[in-house]
Amino acid sequence: MIARSQLESGFMRMWQHRSWLARALLPVSWLYGLLLSVRRALYALGLLQQTRLSVPVIVVGNIFVGGTGKTPFVIWLVEQLRARGWHPGVISRGYGVQLDRVTEVYADSDYHAVGDEPLLIMQRTGVPVVVGRRRVAAAQQLLRAHPDVDILISDDGLQHYALARTLEVQICDSRGHGNGWLLPAGPLREPASRRSDFFVVNAATAAPSNAPLNAIPKLLPTFNAHRMTLQAEFAERLNQPSQRQALSTISSGKRIIAVAGIGNPQRFFDMLTKHGITLSDTLALPDHFDYQHNPFTDMSADMILMTEKDAVKCARMNTLADDVRLWVVPVTAMIAEPLVDNIVETLRGRSTT
Repeated sequence: MIARSQLESGFMRMWQHRSWLARALLPVSWLYGLLLSVRRALYALGLLQQTRLSVPVIVVGNIFVGGTGKTPFVIWLVEQLRARGWHPGVISRGYGVQLDRVTEVYADSDYHAVGDEPLLIMQRTGVPVVVGRRRVAAAQQLLRAHPDVDILISDDGLQHYALARTLEVQICDSRGHGNGWLLPAGPLREPASRRSDFFVVNAATAAPSNAPLNAIPKLLPTFNAHRMTLQAEFAERLNQPSQRQALSTISSGKRIIAVAGIGNPQRFFDMLTKHGITLSDTLALPDHFDYQHNPFTDMSADMILMTEKDAVKCARMNTLADDVRLWVVPVTAMIAEPLVDNIVETLRGRSTT
């Protein structure tokens, strides 16, 4: 567990600089880039088939490996579209899930079967969510099961070209494009020059809302970019969600430990400290950590703060759900610019046929 987390952290640090190790991996990156170019060309020429659905499709993704804030953004987008009269559904790969068939996600689904992020999206929004290795099949099943759905959001999938998309939203954070190189020499799944219809910068809470986007370190200049911040106001007890405590009132006299099994754990830890919480310790777990091993058994703490993504898994395990020390910190994406109105306007200007 710790070894994997340290390995992930080591790669992230390497990918922020053009070190000797990153340079040594460049030939593999060039080969990877060539394969990407060939694959995209095959789709562009029609030699690989692309499926277009009867409803608009919004793909939300990132080219930077690891967490950039896609899940909070998808939840925000679902809620914004629904408030404007749309009936959205969500499809997802379901990270780490070995699916032989597409599967619908329900509030009481086993996260092992559907994935932690799709389960969180379903629980937060209540909209239809279907997971599957083949996103086209997942989308088709969702539309058959829920004919009222009139727009689909693909959670991740920028590189899944088999599914035609009406528009794309690319998410990045303050790490920008790292050293700017493709995997494995850098953190990018596709070249930094890859364009999308909209760019959303997850600026956490570090920069003031009126700060220029191009001032964010390592972020390459983009057009049509919007700033997103993730805001949290309270923590709720894992085994009793109705019991809440404002983050501003959490006593510094307690031994408080923060735990995060997400793509960028430090962002969660920084958010808590910006609320004035004095953390006695932090535990960065591997992204999508499955909690088959209880990391809290020997942990001395009065309160353990965790992300929602961790909570959907811990809540299904009796030994963890009954741990009164565990508290969940829900986050909400905030976007000041009229991004959703721009998205709707773009959708109306593009045909799905």
